[in-house]
Formats: sequence, structure tokens, C-alpha cells
Amino acid sequence: MAYLVSSPFTTIPTSKLEHLSSFSQKHFFLHSFLPKKLNPSSRRTGFGVRCAAIGNGLFTQTTQEVRRILPENKLGLPRVKIVYVVLEAQYQSSVSEAVRNLNNNERYASFEVVGYLVEELRDKSTYQAFCKDLEDANIFIGSLIFVEELAQKVKTAVEKERDRLDAVLVFPSMPEVMRLNKLGSFSMSQLGQSKSPFFQLFKRKKQSAGFAESMLKLVRTLPKVLKYLPSDKAQDARLYILSLQFWLGGSPENLQNFLKMISGSYVPALKGTKIEYSDPVLFLDTGIWHPLAPCMYDDVKEFLNWYGTRRDANAKLKDPNAPVIGLILQRSHIVTGDESHYVAVIMELEASGAKVIPIFSGGLDFSGPVERFLIDPISKKPFVHSVVSLTGFALVGGPARQDHPRAVEALMKLDVPYIVALPLVFQTTEEWLNSTLGLHPIQVALQVALPELDGGMEPIVFAGRDPRTGKSHALHKRVEQLCTRAIRWAELKRKSKAEKKLAITVFSFPPDKGNVGTAAYLNVFSSIYSVLKELQRDGYSVEGLPEKAEDLMEDVIHDKEAQFSSPNLNVAYKMGVREYQSLTPYATALEENWGKPPGNLNSDGESLLVYGKQYGNVFIGVQPTFGYEGDPMRLLFSKSASPHHGFAAYYSFVEKIFKADAVLHFGTHGSLEFMPGKQVGMSDVCYPDSLIGNIPNVYYYAANNPSEATIAKRRSYANTISYLTPPAENAGLYKGLKQLSELISSYQSLKDSGRGPQIVSSIISTSKQCNLDKDVDLPEEGEELSAKERDLVVGKVYSKIMEIESRLLPCGLHVIGEPPSAMEAVATLVNIAALDRPEEGISSLPSILAETVGRKIEDIYRGSDKGILKDVELLRQITEASRGSITAFVDRTTNKKGQVVDVADKLSSILGFGLSEPWVQYLSNTKFYRADREKLRILFEFLGDCLKLVVADNELGSLKQALEGSFVEPGPGGDPIRNPKVLPTGKNIHALDPQAIPTTAAMQSAKVVVDRLLERQKAENGGQYPETVALVLWGTDNIKTYGESLAQVLWMIGVSPIADTFGRVNRVEPVTLEELGRPRIDVVVNCSGVFRDLFINQMNLLDRAVKMVAELDEPEDQNYVKKHAFEQAQTLGIGVREAATRVFSNASGSYSSNINLAVENSSWNDEKQLQDMYLSRKSFAFDSDAPGAGMTEKRKVFEMALSTADATFQNLDSSEISLTDVSHYFDSDPTNLVQNLRKDGKKPKAYIADTTTANAQVRTLSETVRLDARTKLLNPKWYEGMMSSGYEGVREIEKRLTNTVGWSATSGQVDNWVYEEANSTFIQDEDMLNRLMKTNPNSFRKLVQTFLEANGRGYWETSEDNIEKLRQLYSEVEDKIEGIDR
Repeated sequence: MAYLVSSPFTTIPTSKLEHLSSFSQKHFFLHSFLPKKLNPSSRRTGFGVRCAAIGNGLFTQTTQEVRRILPENKLGLPRVKIVYVVLEAQYQSSVSEAVRNLNNNERYASFEVVGYLVEELRDKSTYQAFCKDLEDANIFIGSLIFVEELAQKVKTAVEKERDRLDAVLVFPSMPEVMRLNKLGSFSMSQLGQSKSPFFQLFKRKKQSAGFAESMLKLVRTLPKVLKYLPSDKAQDARLYILSLQFWLGGSPENLQNFLKMISGSYVPALKGTKIEYSDPVLFLDTGIWHPLAPCMYDDVKEFLNWYGTRRDANAKLKDPNAPVIGLILQRSHIVTGDESHYVAVIMELEASGAKVIPIFSGGLDFSGPVERFLIDPISKKPFVHSVVSLTGFALVGGPARQDHPRAVEALMKLDVPYIVALPLVFQTTEEWLNSTLGLHPIQVALQVALPELDGGMEPIVFAGRDPRTGKSHALHKRVEQLCTRAIRWAELKRKSKAEKKLAITVFSFPPDKGNVGTAAYLNVFSSIYSVLKELQRDGYSVEGLPEKAEDLMEDVIHDKEAQFSSPNLNVAYKMGVREYQSLTPYATALEENWGKPPGNLNSDGESLLVYGKQYGNVFIGVQPTFGYEGDPMRLLFSKSASPHHGFAAYYSFVEKIFKADAVLHFGTHGSLEFMPGKQVGMSDVCYPDSLIGNIPNVYYYAANNPSEATIAKRRSYANTISYLTPPAENAGLYKGLKQLSELISSYQSLKDSGRGPQIVSSIISTSKQCNLDKDVDLPEEGEELSAKERDLVVGKVYSKIMEIESRLLPCGLHVIGEPPSAMEAVATLVNIAALDRPEEGISSLPSILAETVGRKIEDIYRGSDKGILKDVELLRQITEASRGSITAFVDRTTNKKGQVVDVADKLSSILGFGLSEPWVQYLSNTKFYRADREKLRILFEFLGDCLKLVVADNELGSLKQALEGSFVEPGPGGDPIRNPKVLPTGKNIHALDPQAIPTTAAMQSAKVVVDRLLERQKAENGGQYPETVALVLWGTDNIKTYGESLAQVLWMIGVSPIADTFGRVNRVEPVTLEELGRPRIDVVVNCSGVFRDLFINQMNLLDRAVKMVAELDEPEDQNYVKKHAFEQAQTLGIGVREAATRVFSNASGSYSSNINLAVENSSWNDEKQLQDMYLSRKSFAFDSDAPGAGMTEKRKVFEMALSTADATFQNLDSSEISLTDVSHYFDSDPTNLVQNLRKDGKKPKAYIADTTTANAQVRTLSETVRLDARTKLLNPKWYEGMMSSGYEGVREIEKRLTNTVGWSATSGQVDNWVYEEANSTFIQDEDMLNRLMKTNPNSFRKLVQTFLEANGRGYWETSEDNIEKLRQLYSEVEDKIEGIDR
């Protein structure tokens, strides 16, 4: 809605609903959200829900007043006041009805009641009202209070009144709230010390979801036992358990008896009165429920018998081949009568011809019911074709502790697609519609992130909440989409392979013919070819497939490797404007940005063109691009534009003309999931939702990119399947660097002879030729040096060379279905072995070897960094011994062909013989022969497991499973070196629980990096600490490192994260200045759009932390956050809290600063324009005081905060992605921008932390760019590896050069020699030049253009001859591409 109505937040008070009809005729889809029958009672005029942008700035504007009932009490009966706090509103109508019935009877007492939703307590005035209500209350009831900051508020308020209250009843919640329980002599205040059965439940952390289950078991058995115990204590405990039974029973009748029982037993005014109450009406704990069935069933056969004899069923439902959908429901909604949204889904599915088996559970563990009711006990086959959970919770454990392995085990048995849809919990329908964020962050954490760990997908919001009654209602358009998608996934289980149609979608980014089939680390066409071959073998109808992968590519892009004289891409379909408009209901909404169709993108002026090629039932299509890459004006817009007509036409073609059963997006990544719309929990006017429509989406995603994969899951409903990044190798040495390493080894053997000084001067001059003088302080040539000084010079050069040599590079590109050979896996294993894993009791190989010679590996790293020659040499020996022993080990487990044979057998034979362990044999010939055998054995057993995982091949297998409508096993994404659980690939990638970071370990690593950064900056800044550091938070690296960079920000400002009972981090506390030992450093945090989507809770945490620090009572020279916030507040005339805004990102639904697009497409005039893009797109702040308002523009504060930065800072976290590999890093770099904003015009220092190895480093940006150029762009091992991939490889080379220009543009930190060397490598070398031109002329043209651009923009000074040669080349390639032969 926010996109279709001009103002960003539109308020529609309920009183105005009548006027909606005129609205709905204007192609606005608003009416589709509102329930079809308007509840007549909700028409009371004057009751309007204020919208999130106004009001209290929180996510919900509802208040307790809609849940307050004041009795008339004409008879002057004793008054009983009840206050309750619940997580979800489904109890509201049930409690209200129970109280009204009691008051209508006018016996015993008159009841006053008021209820609060936990979320409302964030609002100050609501919280005060809550405290006030407690002052004269008799009974307090709380249930499912699992959000820590709010649990603390409830605890504080109730604790004050606890002794005065007549009864306090808290049902499953966090332990600190459970301790408030008191009924007579029964209390849980001992919870945490005692041996009570309740406490034992809390203690068993490992049991996770078992907690709620054990509680339910107790509830079933205890009342019977306790009845016969005489003491009051036992009776009070019995009444507590009965209360829990009444509460879980949830019906108005149960709640009425519950209130009678508690009031009669504990309210003093009613002590003498005998109040009769009935026992709880018990419902099944688990079972099958259908709104039309006569009862609940606990036997699936009985349910199916009833289902088969239904008189009301339509003919489709009677068809034995109808799809069957399993539904998972929450029992509390059924028993409290708040089930209209469940009924709507069941009716919609049945109307669409699908049968349903709706199962429910009263506990929080649904894995038992899933196995009991959805799987045939005899054949072990599922009764259903797909399953939709309507609870929104993880399968096991709900909002409390989850047990994901147990859930995955149950879902693997069931083996059907598993969709987790969402009812709104913390917002009303209207608040959600008006929100640019979409779902409430806490709901995203509990109901989107956690179910993903089980393998859940498609987080579609299917039900809203009425602000007055608190009841859920179906959102009909969303229910329809959810049901259609569930049936489409089910169809994949039922259709034969020969009739299934698959649309494979490839990307072209930036848009250029040389770029068709772009994907990170992937050889796209070879991969597609191997996928199609496999599908063909498997029985899919793939016709006319060419002989080899190159020909397949030629078909799609028309001419071999986009070579000369070829027209455009192959056109698969021409779509007329009329047809386009009838197939694309949202086409008119795109006109605001793109004018009338067909427009000029993907069109020939009359029709819209779909590019691609069909092979039988498989279509390979090229996804159009954003469309605004080349338009500098559009790149400046702070919010991204809608998709263009060609983009929409592509997806309309795939779904409605080609009629795909599934779409396979091939590789990381396209633009579909980055289109504008809500961040999570989209509505039907969000573009990704409209575009993907009803097609099941399978997406191959790089295993090391869990953050963007998660965006694809949430915003394009993708089943993401991971693929391996290419095996890494060490960069090695070449040309002058190799010569240097030879000189150094001759120096070591001859340094004490007379030739020492002579060799050192050769080392110095060769270092200068290799441009190492920028990285190492070299003395002037011919300067006299003492032996000690000579050693130091050599040590420093040696250390630099070792750093280059051992850098990891992914070589070449991965092909799906071709796992690495064992020997290719050696470098990966060496790196896995280099990390200590204390939690698993594994020591790293370097530390085991260092101990052998009586040293600590940390000290050797430090010594080597300082250039102490003997430490550099020792580190080299350790590195060699690591590589050697691991190679020997791998060698023993492989066969002649280099494949890993059954590792398990080989390993047990290796591990069986003490002496013949290959690593021991290898080490026996080195100085490390005494290494600790036991530690080595534990390490190599672990490496053996890792080796099996690295070479496992499941990428094709998982794709086939997804296309057959089977369950794809979930697994974490991330860096296989840090977390080998990422392997084997072919898993449905998920991120992590966003509330679990930063971990304690991440905090430890962060302290080390921050301390090194500040030390280095202090040393280079005349002993002064930097006052402000501007830094970037990325989604992926926080997932891989469990929040290290997030922890770095916390440590800079001097706060530490505090975890709650469940290990979730929602709170921080300041560290004292004494403990910190330095001033608090101010920060400006630029969060990537992906980080914003995944970690909005953590942005909230950061913002609260910074504001807390700004308000501390400390001297300003010890607290730069406070110093700057006060200065800025005065200058801008705003409050200190607002001036302390430091957490920025893009507007919701927009990503990146667009500098990357401008640089890749050369669509920028000058650096100022790039800086304007950064400021206009990145100046949206998150405000923890008004989190419901989403991202709001605060450009003035942003500019002022940046103008105080003394340093800029980013993290590199894994070997595959470095500064020039992707454009994201320079896209987020504000170095030159800060210089322009600073009053003194001083350039800030730019630093990069590199935690890719065990020896974490903080380097300057220019050092890192040089290291990157030496190890990749200029390294024959790297570029030859790329060239071996052909067409795609040339593009990779060109991309590195373009990204290097990006760094020149944003930071000016690229040395001239980098361009000069690149020019001599790729242009001066005739042989190389011809290979590039022949393999991919379009990318080669871009390479030449980039060189000319670097020179034209003043980043590269070179001879006129070089430039002339480039100009000639450019026109030659142009002519060849155009097909003009001279």
C-alpha cells in the first residue's frame, strides 16, 4: 500500500472503511487485505487506529483499554480485579466473554479485568497504566512472556505488588517471571535453587523443547496425585496445576471456572463464600481438527474415514488423486475460538481441490504429531504432499528453546516441502500494511529466522489481527496465494518427471552481452549443462540439447562466446502490450517509474522481449536487470525504483505462458529479491511477491553467502540450495617475488660470510622493483647496515612475501556436480587445521607444532609480523610442515584417480597403527618429530571427517529432490573453514538466530581487533586516539563470525552484551572507563541493506547502546560519543538522544549506495556525484525510541557524525571474498566523502581488519589493495585459473580491474603501479591480449574501456604510447563486435 498511495504512511481509520469502495476501483489492491465481512461492531465511529508514523513510534498503537471491562455492580458485591499480560491476543475474546458471563450472573462477586499484550508495555504511558492497574488488583496472570527486555519490565512491576496480591499465576514464560508465581503457600520463588520438579524442567538446557512437553506431562498426572496429599502446600500446588489446565483449555467456559476457583480460594473478601466450579474440560493435547468434523480425532484413520464420507465435498475432493496438504495448527487458537484464519485456509484449499489433514498440538513440540498423523505407520510413506505450518513457530520449541535437529529429523522422515506461514502477532493488520519494515523484528526473529533453521520456507503473512477484539482474521488475497503455492509444491510430488516444466533463469550483470550468466564463483553454462544432462538421464523431457556446454551458451546468446557480428540475445518470445497488461495485474503500478509499456528496456518498441531458449520442457531465460544502472540521476534517488515492464513481462511469461512448474534461479545472485517492498512479511503490493507469483522457486546460492541467500528465501520465497566455492589454493610467488624468495634463502645460508651485505642490497633493489617499498620501510640503497639491521630488513621483506605466498585464492570457477578432487582439498584442510577449536577439544596444527619447539604460536605470529628473522623462518617451517603432513594424510586416503575412497575404512586402518600414521611419518623427518601424538590423532580424525564433507557431491541430488517435491535438508551457510558444518553443499541454506549474536567468542576476537586498530591509529596519529571511526556492518560476515564486527562496535563505545536465560542478546551494559583503559570511541555505523533486513534487532541494540553511552555522566575527553552528541545537539537544535543517532542504512526495501552500479556501468561524472549517492541512499537511521517508524531519513545528523571521523574501517572475513572480488566493499567506503565533510579537509586513515587466518591483522586500505592485486589480478596462478573457465573467466578478470577503479574513486588508495602492471600483463603481452579478445570480446572491450577510464579520471598516469595502443584496440574490438572487418 505504501507504494501505491503517495504519502509513505496512509492512515485509514476504521470509520472511513465505507469509503474504500471508491478506492478499490482505482486499481489499488487495498481491499484485498481487509476481511470480507466487516465486523459490524468495529464500525463505532471515532475509533481509529493511529498509524505507526504518528503515535508513539512503536510497532503497535493498540492499548489495554480495548481489553478493559468495568462491571456495573448494582448489588454491591465484593469486587475482584484481574490484570493479565499475554504474548498473543488470542485469549482476549475468551477472557472477556468469561468475565461478562460471570458479571451477568451477579453472584458472589463482580469482576473487573484488564489485559495487556507484552509488546504494548514498550510504550511509557502504557507501562505506567500497567503499574497503576496492579496497585489495586487482586489477581495477576501472565503467559508466554519470552522477550527479555519486556520480561524485566513485568517482573519489576509485579514484584512491587507481589506480597499484596491475592494470587499471582504465571504460565510458561522466562524463569525470572515464573519465579513470581504464588498461590497461598505455593511459590516458585525458589526456581533456580530447589529440587522442585518445575525447576528440574528449567535446568535441562539440552532438552530444549522438552521443557513445555514435560510441563504438560506434569499437568496431566500431578492433580491426581496431589489430591490425596493432606497438606495445604499440596492443595495449593494442585490448584496451580488445575489453573494451568483451565488456561490451556482456553474456552470461555474453562476460564470462567478458573476465575471462580482462584477467587473463591484466595480473595479474602470471598473467603467464607462457597463458590462452586467444575473441573477443567480437557481437550486432546494433540490430534486432528476440522471445522466441519463432529469431534477432534486422535487417530488419522478415523479422520480419513470421516473425510471420505463427507456429504458436502465437491467432486474434486472425491478424486483419489487430489493433492493432500498437511496443516499444523496451534491448539490455543482452536480452544479459545480464535480460529477463523485457520478455517479460511482449510476452505480455500478444499475449494481449490486439495484435501487437508489439519493437526494440532497443545505443547510446543509438533514433531511427535507430525510423525503420528502425517506418516502412514505401515508403509512409512507420508499421507500428504506438502505441509504448511500456520503457527509461525519453529516445529519444536515455539518461542522458548528450540530443538532443530529433532525437527529436521521429523521433517526428513516426512519428506515433503515445508512452508511456515505467519499470522500477525505484535501488530494489527493496518499497522503491518502501513509499515515499510513489514513484520515486527521480534516476530521476524521468532517466527521467520527460527523456522528457517528447521528447513521452513515461504514466510507469507496469511492472517491479520483486529485491534478491538484481538481476534485473528484471514487476509483473503494472501490466503489464496499461500494455498496456491502449497498446492503447486504438492504438484511437484505428484506430477511425472516427463510432464514437469522447468524455467532456468540466469543473470546478466552489469547488463552487457559479455556478462550473460554471471554468478559468484560459478561456471554457469557448464553447470547448467551438467544439470540438464542429469535431468535428461532422470526422465525429464529435455529436447535438442547440444553436444557440449559451449554450444548451449551459443544458443542462448546466439553466437559462440558472444563473438563477432552477432545480433542481440536469442529472443524466445515476443509479448504484445495488450497481452502483457492482461497477464500482469500490477503493470499499471510500474508506469510511475517507467511510463507506458513497452518502454525501451527488453523491448523492440512494439513488444516486450523475453530472451532465452527452450529445450523441450526446459526454458533457459535471461533475467532482465534493474534497468536504472546507466542513469546517474536515478542512481541518486534515495529509494530504489520499481521493476521495469520488461522485468515483469519475463516473470509473467515464465508463469503464465511457458507455465513453469518451478523456476530455478542459477547462482548468486539476481535482482528479483532486491526489488522494493517490505523487508520481511510482504503484502501483495510488494514487487518480489508480485513477480514470483505462484511459481515454486529453487535457487542455487553460494554456500559462503548465507545473508543474501536469506533475503532470497524471505523475499522471493526461494528454496535455496548451496553450492561450493572453488577449492582454494595458496597464491604462491611469481616473477620478482619468486626471485626475492630465492635471494632470501641464499642470504640465510650465506649471511655470516662476506656476501651478506651484497645479497641484502640485491634484496632491497628487487623489493623496490616489486613495489614492496610501500609496505616495508627499506633503507636507501648503499646505506651501511649492521648485521642486526640487515636481519631486520630481510625479516620484514620475508614476512611480507610469506603473507603473499600463503594467501588463499579460489582458483577457477565451480561447476555444479563436480566436487573437488582430494588433492584440491588440501589447502582448505590446511586452513581448517590452522584454527583452534576449544569447544571441540581440538588444537590447531600450528600450535601443536610450535609447542614441540617450546614456543607459543601467538608469539611466533607477533614476532613474524615485526619482521624478526628467526620467527619468520620458524613460521615458514611450521606452515610447510602443516602442508606436508596434511598432503601425506590425504595422499593415503585417495586412489590412483585422485578420488577419495571410502575414507572411513582408510582412516580406521591409518589410525589403527601407531607408527604408520602418515602425518607422524612425515613429521619424523622434520624438526617437529616430537609433536604430541594424541593431539595430532584428535585433529586428524576431525580433518578426516572434514575431507569426507568437502568431496561429497550433493548439489545435483538436492536439486532433484526439490524438483520432486521432497524436503531439502537445511544447513548453515558461511565459511567452510571456520564452520565445516557448512559442508557438504546441496543444503537448504539458513542464517542463524539473529538474537544469538554476538557470542562470547566473537566478543573476545573483536576486542583483539579493536585494540590493534586503535593502537595502530594512535601510533600513526601522534599518540592521539581517533575520536570517531566510520565502519560498515555486513550481513554475511556477522553470520560467519557470529557477530564479530557487531561486537567491535560495542567494544569501541565500551559496552558489553548481556545474554538472557536462552542465550539471546537483547541488552547491553557499559564497561567502566577503568576497565576500558581508554576513552569511548564514537562510531558511525553504515549497515548494509542485507544486515538491516536480517539483524534489525541488533540495530536496535546498537542504537540503544550508543544513546546510553551518550547520556553517561563522564568527562567529554573520555567519552567522545557524548562530546559529539552534545555538540551536534546544539548545532542542530535537537535533543541529545536524537543527536546520538549513529546507526544508518538504506530506506527499507532498498539496497546499496549505488556507487557500485555507477562504477560498473561508468555512469558517473565526478567523485562528488558518487558521494551524493552515498549520502542520499545511506542516510536512513534506525531509532530505538521509535522502532515502529522503520528507517527514517536523518541526513544532517549523518553528515555531521561522518565529519568527525578520523578513520574508516571494514572487515574481511573469508578468503574467497576480498576487496576487489566484489563491488560491495567500495560501494560502502566513505573515505573520500569524509575528507570532503571534515572542516579541516583532512583525509581519514582507512583500515581493513583481516580475520581470514588465525593470525588476525589490521592493515591500511592501501596495503590491502596492494596485497589483493599481487595475489589475484597480477598473479599468473589466479588469472590462468580464470582463463581455464573460458568466457566467464575473462569477465572475472575485467571485474577485478573495474573494482580497483572503484577503490580509486571512493578512497584514492590505489597505487599507480597496480594499473601499470595490469596493463603490461593483459595488454602489452600480445599472446594474452589475443586470448582475451577471442574468448570473450565483450568483456575484453570493457577491460580496455576501464583502462582508458582509469587514465581519463586521473587514477593512472602512463605513457602516451600505452594510451594510444588502448584507443586503437578499443576501436578494433568495437568493429569486430559490430561485425565490420577491416
